[in-house]
Amino acid sequence: MTRPGVYAFLVLLAVSMLPLLARPTTFEYSKMAPLAQYLMDPNAEIALAQTAAPPSISKDATVLVLTVHGYEVGKKGSNGFTCVVERGWMPPFDQKDFWSTKLRAPICYNAPASRTVLQYSLRRTMLALAGLSRMQIYDRIKAMPLPTPEPGSMSYMLSKQQMLGEHIGPWMPHVMFHLPKSYGAGDGAIWGADLPGSPIVFDSSHHLVPEPQTILMIPVSKWSDGSPGPTM
Repeated sequence: MTRPGVYAFLVLLAVSMLPLLARPTTFEYSKMAPLAQYLMDPNAEIALAQTAAPPSISKDATVLVLTVHGYEVGKKGSNGFTCVVERGWMPPFDQKDFWSTKLRAPICYNAPASRTVLQYSLRRTMLALAGLSRMQIYDRIKAMPLPTPEPGSMSYMLSKQQMLGEHIGPWMPHVMFHLPKSYGAGDGAIWGADLPGSPIVFDSSHHLVPEPQTILMIPVSKWSDGSPGPTM
Protein backbone atom coordinates (compact mmCIF):
# COMPACT_ATOMS: atom_id res chain seq x y z
CA MET A 1 0.00 0.00 0.00
CA THR A 2 0.93 -0.71 2.03
CA ARG A 3 -1.40 -0.46 4.13
CA PRO A 4 1.63 4.38 3.66
CA GLY A 5 0.99 2.95 1.60
CA VAL A 6 1.56 0.71 1.20
CA TYR A 7 1.21 -0.79 2.96
CA ALA A 8 -2.76 -0.53 1.43
CA PHE A 9 -5.32 -3.55 2.57
CA LEU A 10 -7.32 -5.46 5.52
CA VAL A 11 -11.07 -5.72 6.04
CA LEU A 12 -11.03 -8.40 8.72
CA LEU A 13 -10.20 -5.98 11.54
CA ALA A 14 -13.21 -4.80 13.51
CA VAL A 15 -13.88 -1.17 14.28
CA SER A 16 -14.19 -2.16 17.91
CA MET A 17 -10.39 -2.68 18.02
CA LEU A 18 -9.73 1.06 17.94
CA PRO A 19 -9.51 1.31 21.77
CA LEU A 20 -6.41 -0.89 21.59
CA LEU A 21 -4.49 2.18 20.48
CA ALA A 22 -5.18 3.84 23.81
CA ARG A 23 -4.04 1.16 26.23
CA PRO A 24 -1.16 -1.33 26.58
CA THR A 25 -1.71 -4.54 24.63
CA THR A 26 0.29 -7.71 24.14
CA PHE A 27 1.51 -7.88 20.54
CA GLU A 28 3.25 -10.73 18.79
CA TYR A 29 5.89 -8.24 17.73
CA SER A 30 6.71 -5.82 20.52
CA LYS A 31 9.25 -3.88 18.46
CA MET A 32 10.94 -3.71 15.11
CA ALA A 33 13.24 -6.62 14.30
CA PRO A 34 16.78 -5.99 13.02
CA LEU A 35 16.52 -4.20 9.66
CA ALA A 36 18.32 -7.01 7.84
CA GLN A 37 15.26 -9.22 8.36
CA TYR A 38 13.14 -6.85 6.28
CA LEU A 39 15.61 -6.35 3.43
CA MET A 40 15.60 -8.32 0.18
CA ASP A 41 17.96 -8.86 -2.72
CA PRO A 42 17.31 -5.76 -4.88
CA ASN A 43 16.68 -7.72 -8.07
CA ALA A 44 14.28 -10.06 -6.29
CA GLU A 45 12.51 -7.08 -4.76
CA ILE A 46 12.11 -5.40 -8.14
CA ALA A 47 10.67 -8.59 -9.59
CA LEU A 48 8.27 -9.01 -6.66
CA ALA A 49 7.14 -5.37 -6.81
CA GLN A 50 6.34 -5.73 -10.50
CA THR A 51 3.93 -8.61 -9.80
CA ALA A 52 1.54 -6.06 -8.21
CA ALA A 53 0.16 -5.00 -11.60
CA PRO A 54 -0.23 -6.53 -15.05
CA PRO A 55 3.09 -6.65 -16.93
CA SER A 56 1.74 -4.11 -19.44
CA ILE A 57 1.80 -1.61 -16.58
CA SER A 58 4.57 -2.76 -14.25
CA LYS A 59 7.24 -3.23 -16.94
CA ASP A 60 7.38 0.53 -17.48
CA ALA A 61 6.82 1.56 -13.86
CA THR A 62 9.38 3.04 -11.51
CA VAL A 63 10.26 0.48 -8.84
CA LEU A 64 11.43 1.36 -5.34
CA VAL A 65 13.51 -0.98 -3.18
CA LEU A 66 14.06 -0.85 0.57
CA THR A 67 17.60 0.00 1.72
CA VAL A 68 19.18 0.97 5.02
CA HIS A 69 18.42 4.58 4.05
CA GLY A 70 14.76 3.98 3.20
CA TYR A 71 13.15 3.36 -0.18
CA GLU A 72 15.30 4.22 -3.17
CA VAL A 73 14.76 3.91 -6.91
CA GLY A 74 15.79 0.45 -8.05
CA LYS A 75 14.45 0.85 -11.57
CA LYS A 76 13.45 4.08 -13.28
CA GLY A 77 10.16 3.93 -15.17
CA SER A 78 8.39 6.02 -17.77
CA ASN A 79 4.60 5.59 -17.35
CA GLY A 80 3.99 7.42 -14.07
CA PHE A 81 3.30 4.27 -12.03
CA THR A 82 5.38 3.39 -8.97
CA CYS A 83 5.66 -0.18 -7.71
CA VAL A 84 6.89 -0.98 -4.21
CA VAL A 85 6.88 -3.87 -1.74
CA GLU A 86 5.50 -2.59 1.55
CA ARG A 87 6.76 -4.03 4.83
CA GLY A 88 5.55 -4.87 8.33
CA TRP A 89 5.12 -1.30 9.58
CA MET A 90 2.40 -0.46 7.04
CA PRO A 91 -0.69 -2.28 8.45
CA PRO A 92 -3.18 -0.62 10.81
CA PHE A 93 -1.46 0.10 14.11
CA ASP A 94 -3.58 -2.36 16.09
CA GLN A 95 -2.74 -5.32 13.85
CA LYS A 96 -1.06 -8.00 15.95
CA ASP A 97 1.74 -8.62 13.49
CA PHE A 98 2.68 -4.97 13.08
CA TRP A 99 6.47 -5.17 12.65
CA SER A 100 6.15 -8.59 10.99
CA THR A 101 9.30 -9.58 9.12
CA LYS A 102 7.20 -11.76 6.81
CA LEU A 103 4.79 -9.14 5.47
CA ARG A 104 5.43 -8.42 1.81
CA ALA A 105 2.78 -6.34 0.07
CA PRO A 106 3.54 -5.55 -3.58
CA ILE A 107 1.54 -2.54 -4.75
CA CYS A 108 1.63 -0.33 -7.86
CA TYR A 109 0.39 3.25 -7.53
CA ASN A 110 -0.70 5.30 -10.53
CA ALA A 111 0.72 8.78 -11.03
CA PRO A 112 -1.74 10.70 -8.79
CA ALA A 113 -1.31 8.15 -5.99
CA SER A 114 2.47 8.16 -6.44
CA ARG A 115 2.48 11.89 -5.77
CA THR A 116 0.32 11.63 -2.63
CA VAL A 117 -0.58 8.21 -1.19
CA LEU A 118 2.90 6.77 -1.68
CA GLN A 119 4.18 9.45 0.68
CA TYR A 120 2.42 7.67 3.55
CA SER A 121 4.60 4.59 3.04
CA LEU A 122 7.75 6.63 2.65
CA ARG A 123 7.08 8.63 5.84
CA ARG A 124 6.28 5.56 7.94
CA THR A 125 9.38 3.84 6.62
CA MET A 126 11.70 6.69 7.58
CA LEU A 127 10.20 6.82 11.07
CA ALA A 128 10.57 3.06 11.47
CA LEU A 129 14.21 3.16 10.35
CA ALA A 130 14.81 6.00 12.80
CA GLY A 131 14.01 3.59 15.62
CA LEU A 132 10.62 4.95 16.70
CA SER A 133 8.13 2.67 18.44
CA ARG A 134 4.78 1.70 16.99
CA MET A 135 2.90 4.35 18.94
CA GLN A 136 5.57 6.99 18.36
CA ILE A 137 5.14 6.45 14.62
CA TYR A 138 1.36 6.71 15.04
CA ASP A 139 1.69 10.02 16.92
CA ARG A 140 4.18 11.46 14.44
CA ILE A 141 2.05 10.49 11.43
CA LYS A 142 -1.06 11.92 13.08
CA ALA A 143 0.72 15.25 13.57
CA MET A 144 2.22 15.44 10.06
CA PRO A 145 0.71 17.64 7.33
CA LEU A 146 0.36 14.74 4.92
CA PRO A 147 -1.18 15.29 1.47
CA THR A 148 -4.67 13.95 0.86
CA PRO A 149 -5.05 11.53 -2.06
CA GLU A 150 -5.00 13.40 -5.33
CA PRO A 151 -8.14 12.97 -7.48
CA GLY A 152 -7.85 9.82 -9.55
CA SER A 153 -5.55 8.03 -7.08
CA MET A 154 -5.67 4.27 -7.41
CA SER A 155 -3.43 1.25 -7.05
CA TYR A 156 -3.08 -2.38 -8.10
CA MET A 157 -2.55 -5.29 -5.69
CA LEU A 158 -2.67 -8.29 -8.01
CA SER A 159 0.38 -10.20 -6.79
CA LYS A 160 -0.16 -13.90 -6.12
CA GLN A 161 2.90 -13.64 -3.86
CA GLN A 162 1.42 -10.97 -1.58
CA MET A 163 1.64 -11.66 2.17
CA LEU A 164 -0.60 -9.06 3.78
CA GLY A 165 -0.23 -10.37 7.32
CA GLU A 166 0.69 -13.55 9.10
CA HIS A 167 -2.99 -14.26 9.82
CA ILE A 168 -4.25 -13.03 6.43
CA GLY A 169 -1.87 -14.34 3.79
CA PRO A 170 -2.46 -13.35 0.16
CA TRP A 171 -6.22 -12.50 0.44
CA MET A 172 -7.18 -11.97 -3.23
CA PRO A 173 -6.28 -9.82 -6.25
CA HIS A 174 -7.83 -6.38 -6.03
CA VAL A 175 -7.58 -2.77 -7.12
CA MET A 176 -7.93 0.12 -4.69
CA PHE A 177 -9.24 3.65 -4.97
CA HIS A 178 -7.77 6.16 -2.54
CA LEU A 179 -10.02 9.03 -1.43
CA PRO A 180 -9.65 11.80 1.13
CA LYS A 181 -10.82 10.45 4.47
CA SER A 182 -13.48 13.13 4.89
CA TYR A 183 -14.90 12.31 1.46
CA GLY A 184 -15.99 8.85 2.54
CA ALA A 185 -18.12 10.23 5.37
CA GLY A 186 -16.79 7.49 7.65
CA ASP A 187 -18.27 4.53 5.78
CA GLY A 188 -18.82 3.06 2.35
CA ALA A 189 -22.59 3.59 2.22
CA ILE A 190 -22.45 6.39 -0.35
CA TRP A 191 -20.56 4.03 -2.66
CA GLY A 192 -22.88 1.06 -2.16
CA ALA A 193 -19.95 -0.81 -0.66
CA ASP A 194 -20.42 -4.12 1.18
CA LEU A 195 -24.03 -4.50 -0.01
CA PRO A 196 -25.22 -7.85 -1.45
CA GLY A 197 -24.00 -8.13 -5.02
CA SER A 198 -21.82 -5.03 -4.81
CA PRO A 199 -18.23 -5.53 -6.01
CA ILE A 200 -16.97 -2.71 -3.77
CA VAL A 201 -15.42 -3.41 -0.36
CA PHE A 202 -15.01 -0.56 2.11
CA ASP A 203 -11.73 -0.97 3.97
CA SER A 204 -12.89 -0.01 7.45
CA SER A 205 -9.53 -0.92 9.02
CA HIS A 206 -7.68 1.73 7.02
CA HIS A 207 -10.23 4.31 8.02
CA LEU A 208 -8.74 3.97 11.51
CA VAL A 209 -5.15 4.79 10.53
CA PRO A 210 -3.86 8.37 10.95
CA GLU A 211 -3.18 8.93 7.24
CA PRO A 212 -5.84 11.11 5.56
CA GLN A 213 -7.31 8.51 3.23
CA THR A 214 -10.32 6.25 2.75
CA ILE A 215 -9.85 3.10 0.67
CA LEU A 216 -12.38 1.37 -1.54
CA MET A 217 -11.32 -2.07 -2.80
CA ILE A 218 -12.65 -4.00 -5.77
CA PRO A 219 -11.63 -7.67 -5.92
CA VAL A 220 -10.91 -8.92 -9.44
CA SER A 221 -10.89 -12.38 -10.97
CA LYS A 222 -7.23 -12.81 -11.95
CA TRP A 223 -3.77 -12.39 -10.49
CA SER A 224 -1.26 -10.31 -12.43
CA ASP A 225 0.13 -13.44 -14.12
CA GLY A 226 -3.30 -14.17 -15.59
CA SER A 227 -4.10 -17.14 -13.37
CA PRO A 228 -7.55 -17.21 -11.68
CA GLY A 229 -7.83 -15.77 -8.20
CA PRO A 230 -10.10 -17.02 -5.40
CA THR A 231 -13.76 -16.06 -5.41
CA MET A 232 -15.26 -13.77 -2.79
